[in-house]
Amino acid sequence: MTELTWRVFYTRRDLPRPQTTDPLIDALWDLDEWLDNHNVLDGSPYLISPDGRYDVELNKYFTTELSASPENTQRAHASDLKLWLNFLWCSRGGKDWRHATPEDRAAYKQWRTADPRGPHVDWPTWDREVATVNAFYKWAVHPKQQYAAENPILQREPRIRPSLGRHGSATTPAESSHTGPRNEVVWLPPEIYRAWRDVGLRGYTPQGLPDPSFRGRLATRNATYSDLMISTGLRLCEQTSLSVFELPHQVPGQANVRTWLPRSIAKYGSARWVYVPASSLKAVWDYVDEERPEAVEDARGAGVYERIRNPLIIVDRTDPRVEIDGQRITVDKLGHADRRRLLIDTPDGLEPAALWLNEYGLPSGRSCWQEAFKAANRRCAQHRLGLRAHPHALRHSFAVITLEQLWRGHVQDMAAMNPGQRQTHQMVFGDPLNWVRLRLGHRSVVTTLRYLHTLQELEMQTRMALIPTDWEPTASPTDLDDPTLEATPV
Repeated sequence: MTELTWRVFYTRRDLPRPQTTDPLIDALWDLDEWLDNHNVLDGSPYLISPDGRYDVELNKYFTTELSASPENTQRAHASDLKLWLNFLWCSRGGKDWRHATPEDRAAYKQWRTADPRGPHVDWPTWDREVATVNAFYKWAVHPKQQYAAENPILQREPRIRPSLGRHGSATTPAESSHTGPRNEVVWLPPEIYRAWRDVGLRGYTPQGLPDPSFRGRLATRNATYSDLMISTGLRLCEQTSLSVFELPHQVPGQANVRTWLPRSIAKYGSARWVYVPASSLKAVWDYVDEERPEAVEDARGAGVYERIRNPLIIVDRTDPRVEIDGQRITVDKLGHADRRRLLIDTPDGLEPAALWLNEYGLPSGRSCWQEAFKAANRRCAQHRLGLRAHPHALRHSFAVITLEQLWRGHVQDMAAMNPGQRQTHQMVFGDPLNWVRLRLGHRSVVTTLRYLHTLQELEMQTRMALIPTDWEPTASPTDLDDPTLEATPV
C-alpha cells in the first residue's frame, strides 16, 4: 500500500465535471471561475495534505507571494516545501507546519545531509532548500499573515551585510552550510559538445558512423534544438516557448542575425536581443520547412487541433494578434501557458504557433527536452563515453566560450593602444563581461562573474600543463655532494 504523503499538483482549467449526483460537489465545481477571480494561471502549484486536505493558508503563498515568479521558481518552492512537510508528517508525528520548531529543523538537517538512511544531499542542494523554505516562513510570520508564530529556521547576522530584501530583513539562515557559492561551472568545449550531440542525439557511433541500433525518430529536431541552445545561451523555458514569430529570417552574408526575446517568456522579465549564428539559424529553418510540417500534417489528419480547449487563434499571420476578453493582444505579450494553445489559421488548416513541436504535432514541453537530454546521456553511457550534458550546461558553455573569445579579441585590440585609445575603445565596444551578461539576461554582473572564475581555472590548467615533469635539479648526483654547486632552478 502506498504511503500517504503531501503531493504537489498544478492548476488546470477546463477539467471535466465529475459524474456525481452530490449537489454540494455540483455547486462547488465552478473551478475556472474561482481561478479567474483569484488571477491564478494554469500550471500554478498547490499542495494537498496526506489526508486529502487543501490548506488555504499554505497555498495562498503560491497564489499571492509567488504568483509573478517564474514557473521554475514556483515549482522549486513547491518541491522543497513538500519535502519539509513530509518530514513533519512522517517523522515528527504529523506536526503542522505552523508549529514547527528549530529542533524539528535540526532533525531535518541531520536526516537530509548526514543520516545513513537519508538522501545525503550535497550542500548546494541543501542551501537551496533552506532558502526556499526560509522565504516561505518569512512570508508566513509577517504581520500581514501571521499564519505561524515563529520561523523555525534560526537566523544570524550575515558576515557581509546585504541590502534589505523584499521583506526588509538583513538576516540569513543559520542552518545554511556556509560553504559559500560554488564557482564551478559545468560546460562543454566545442569538440566535446559535438561528440555528445552526435552520439547522444543524432544516433552516431563514437567513430562517427550511423548506429544501426538507433531508433530515434526526432534526431534532427533534437540536435537542431541543442545547437540553438549552445549558440545563443537561451534558457530551457525561454527556448521551448519560442513561436515562429520570434524566428528571424536568414540574411545572406550576415554571420549572426538577432531576434527579440519578449519579456513575457524571458525569465525574470529579462527581455533582450538574442543573436543566432547563421549556421544554427539555417538548421532551424530546415526543421521548420521539412520536419515540422510533417508533424503538423499528421496532427491535422487526426483532428488534434480541433480538440484543443479554448484555443487562441491568429487569423492573419502578418499581424499576429489574438482576442482575449474583447482585447486584441499581440503574440509577444503572451506567456508560456497561453502560447501552448496559440494556433494560426492557414489555408491548409490550423497549426500551432509554437516553434518546437513534439511527435504529435503539439507544442513541446520542458519535460520533453529534459527527457531527450537524459536519453542522450544514456546513449553515451552505453557507448562507454564519459560524456553528460543537461540544458543548463549548454547555457554555461555558451557563456564560457563567448566570454573567452570576446576577452581574447578585446585584449588583442587594446595591446597596441595608448591609454586614451583604450578608453575610447572601451566606451565604443563596452566590457565583454557586461555583453555576456546582457546576452544571458542576468540582472546583475555579479552572477556573470562566475564565468570569469572558469576562465581563470582554464588559465591555471594551461599553466600547470607547462610545468616540467622533472622536478629534480639538473646537476648530477655526484655534483650534489659539492656544497659549492647550486642546483639549476626549474
